[in-house]
Amino acid sequence: MCVYIAKLQCEVKFLGKFHHPNLVKLLGYCWEENQFLLVYEYLPKGSLENHLFSKGEALTWDTRLKIAIEAAQGLTFLHNSEKSVIYRDFKASNILLDSNFHAKLSDFGLAKNGPINGFSHVTTRVMGTQGYAAPEYMATGHLYVRSDVYGFGVVLLELLTGLRTLDPTRPSAQQNLVEWAKPALTQKKKIQKMMDPRLEHKYPIMAVTRTAALILRCLEADPKNRPPMDDVLRELEIVRTIRDEERRKRSSGGSDNNRVNGYGSPHVRRTGRTR
Repeated sequence: MCVYIAKLQCEVKFLGKFHHPNLVKLLGYCWEENQFLLVYEYLPKGSLENHLFSKGEALTWDTRLKIAIEAAQGLTFLHNSEKSVIYRDFKASNILLDSNFHAKLSDFGLAKNGPINGFSHVTTRVMGTQGYAAPEYMATGHLYVRSDVYGFGVVLLELLTGLRTLDPTRPSAQQNLVEWAKPALTQKKKIQKMMDPRLEHKYPIMAVTRTAALILRCLEADPKNRPPMDDVLRELEIVRTIRDEERRKRSSGGSDNNRVNGYGSPHVRRTGRTR
């Protein structure tokens, strides 16, 4: 109970101080004896986890990328705040969606102020979620700002594959998504085989391979080798422009008679009668 109350108090502390379009809004709270109640804004689409892993309508590539970018904006805001807030529990279930699928980070019960006075990390009791928490944090309790970047990479991988990071019902070699997928993220054909089949190949191949390369950078074992969230966000914005550029080419007809379109299938443009 004490841990639970401490988490709620932490949430009030951070959400009462920080406001951003991609952080959930805390509308109020009340505390009476051992009862602690938080009131948030209503987010009717629920969590990203529900949409990725349920049997309902699949999220499109554009929607997945939009959610990733907006979650990255929220995380970047936290990392660039005055005390470099470390979110510590970045995962699909903590990304909530409004009616237009705008992403908002929720559950700040494990958030922690980042290192100060030139230190590289803070040391704290391990309380993250297995599969999303960075390996250095799970092993030592050392928490870096870029420990969040590892969790972001895991969620990006879930967005691509439609698979949970840990799933004991999958074949033994595939139960840990990161360990199974990492070796394939440098090879276009293997990446395509891993993609969520519910996307039905409706995604830009170049954007997917570039996202896969970003995931590998986020999942680096050494936190010093992971990109800061500013760079992650910038890269995702570039990925989004790849789709926009391919749409522009398709609408203009392109210059090649037989080129590959944005969804990885041949696009043949008829230019007249064959002589």
